[in-house]
Amino acid sequence: MATPIVRRNDSQPSNSNAPTKTNSLPLVTRRLAAWTAEISLVVVSGLIPFGLGAYANSRSDLNRVPLNPVLVVTERAIARPLALPVSYGIPNVAWPTNYLWMLALIAPVTLSWWQLYLLAKTGSTLPKRWFGVRVVNDQGKAPGLGAAIAREGIGRWSVPVSIAYILWRYSFAFPNLGLFTFLAVLMVLGESVALSSRQGRRALHDWLAGTEAIDAKRQNGRSALVKIGEPEAPNATEASLAPTSATDTKLPTLWRRMQQNSNLALFAVTLASMSAVLAALIGTQVYIQKQQTQRETSQINSQKFLELVKQLSPNSGASLEERQSAILAMGGLNDTQSIQFLADLLVNETNPVLLNSIQQALTTVGIPAIPELKNKNQFLANELQSAAPQERELWQKRLQLNQQTINKILNVYSGKINGLDLTRTTLSQTSTNGSPLFNLVLENIDLSGLKLKAADLNQASFKGSRFRSMGEDGRWDTFDDAIADLTQVQMKKANLTDANLSRVLLTGSDLSRATLNRANLESARLIGANLSSAQLVGADLRNAVLENASLTGADLGDAKLNEANLYAARLGRVIAIGTQLSFANLTKTDWQGADLSGAYLDHANLSNANLSTSRMTGAVLRSAQLENADLRNADLSFVDLRGANVAGADFKDTIIAPSKQDPADQFVETPDTGTVSAVVKGVDFSQAKNLDAKQLAYICTQGGIHPRCP
Repeated sequence: MATPIVRRNDSQPSNSNAPTKTNSLPLVTRRLAAWTAEISLVVVSGLIPFGLGAYANSRSDLNRVPLNPVLVVTERAIARPLALPVSYGIPNVAWPTNYLWMLALIAPVTLSWWQLYLLAKTGSTLPKRWFGVRVVNDQGKAPGLGAAIAREGIGRWSVPVSIAYILWRYSFAFPNLGLFTFLAVLMVLGESVALSSRQGRRALHDWLAGTEAIDAKRQNGRSALVKIGEPEAPNATEASLAPTSATDTKLPTLWRRMQQNSNLALFAVTLASMSAVLAALIGTQVYIQKQQTQRETSQINSQKFLELVKQLSPNSGASLEERQSAILAMGGLNDTQSIQFLADLLVNETNPVLLNSIQQALTTVGIPAIPELKNKNQFLANELQSAAPQERELWQKRLQLNQQTINKILNVYSGKINGLDLTRTTLSQTSTNGSPLFNLVLENIDLSGLKLKAADLNQASFKGSRFRSMGEDGRWDTFDDAIADLTQVQMKKANLTDANLSRVLLTGSDLSRATLNRANLESARLIGANLSSAQLVGADLRNAVLENASLTGADLGDAKLNEANLYAARLGRVIAIGTQLSFANLTKTDWQGADLSGAYLDHANLSNANLSTSRMTGAVLRSAQLENADLRNADLSFVDLRGANVAGADFKDTIIAPSKQDPADQFVETPDTGTVSAVVKGVDFSQAKNLDAKQLAYICTQGGIHPRCP
């Protein structure tokens, strides 16, 4: 094959300037440097606004708004293939964060397309120009948009990253993102360097696009193009006048290989066409056979259904046993019309024996019966609300039968209800004349992935049940975890002792007076939830989101709320003895009258919190943020405040010095003052408000800092 012809400028003067330091580097080094600069520009354009947005989101003085839907969709789209936990629900962020994070999304995409456009039209991006690198096609021209997309989008990124992803996804290290990042970088670098570093070879991305990376040395304002690894032509003038042939390239593209081997190309096209036709014929035959089988099955079921309906009609003269058998047989049909008929029959039948058979038949149908039962449930609940007093008992009994059937199906098919929709279903306790007719009991079963949005589950029992489980990948905290949706659910007085509600959506839910002792609520979303007077003793609420939630009067004894977000939550009269609140966001929370004795609040953010009249005896507040906190009439005796920021905090009538032991008090024994002499040591009270003489005397004698201390 003839050596490819290149054009070379032969008109430069003999005293031309020496090449720059950058252009004197080897071409492979300059290509790598240009590629690194291109990636760095894209990454930095996204990281800067993202970092600014994260900083703005950490500010407590900014109004919070729901995250932009575009960002929510993008976050979930990224989380799914990378096996990251999805951010369930729409979180609230500071208003500037929405704009900055949108910029962090748009800027890298825009910059990437701009660089791709420059590469297509000029053969160089800005970094490639800086390092004297140019990409050309076989005619020595800019590659064009199609070739640029094939080169960068498919060859350089899609193929190597896809290979890395497959190796990572099915390896023992999944879902370790560090390993995936390492594999992706290794594949991209290997694809770019392994072949192109050899003389006469091109990387995959250049081979796909029919392009070549060349050295663009600029002399006297004119460009000379030199092939990688090619010796200089002996007669530059003759070389510049020689025609350039596309078929003379040393490494032809796939299209040119097909042109050079017409017989092979014809065979490949013929084989592909025959395969496509054969696949279409087989697929059509399978589809036709499947449709025919479905029609035949449907006809048989329709005939059986009509026969069973006749047998169940009031005028059929069938005995009770025959009617029972017909009902059970109808449950075995498991088609839409039989399910609808049984659901209607459950509402209208009055014979207890037949009602039991109907429930058994619907339970046999299982999950497919739930949508029809849900529709009937909503209908009966509406009728019950609007029924006259003399008819309420009848409608309640009908609703009770519907609820019992749903309850049985959920118990029988535990762990197989992922995605089942029971939105706005009424499954709360029903009663007549004070005696309960129905109480939802779903204890120690798997309810993962169940959708109960706005459902009525008051007084239900879910002791030990699981509302979250691992997905198909068998790993926790990945995108396919089956997680229940309990948004705006009514669960007053519900029993959720030892239940697993980790990462479950409970936004706007009513859990007032519910029992959640030892429940796992780690990373659960309880934004705006009502937990007033709830029992949460020993509950795990680490990293839970409780923004604007109400926990008034709740018992949080020994609960774990480390790193939880309780921004603007209402916690008046809460019992939080020994509660762990380390590193929690407690900005603007209301703790008025709460008992925080022995609580761990180290590194917690209590800025602008209302702690007036609260009892905090023995609490740990090391390095806590108490700027502008309201501590009026609070009991801070024996509190460890070392490293705390109390600037602007109001200490009016606050008890910070231990009182003397009352001889008449036989139950409370005040520790020796000397044992707690370091609780305020080194704490700066210079900007604290309303400190009286007694408080200042204690602060100064115990090592605190204040301008009035001697």
